[in-house]
Amino acid sequence: MSEPVVASKTPYVLELESGTYMWCRCGRSANQPYCDGSHKGTDLAPEKLVLEEPRKVALCGCKQTGNPPYCDGSHKNVD
Repeated sequence: MSEPVVASKTPYVLELESGTYMWCRCGRSANQPYCDGSHKGTDLAPEKLVLEEPRKVALCGCKQTGNPPYCDGSHKNVD
């Protein structure tokens, strides 16, 4: 089982338009918090996020959240 890389110890707080986004689950993407395909070769896959209307979101940066793709405060426990 592949372990995600901590991309950030803080969430990505963003104002997003309605649409479909692919959240990086592996932490390896150079385009955080979005997937760029860097998970290839791991058993991790991106998480699809569909927004029906524009809204402010806090996307997990540490990749340890229990509520992907949203931040749940898990970054407070990351070394």
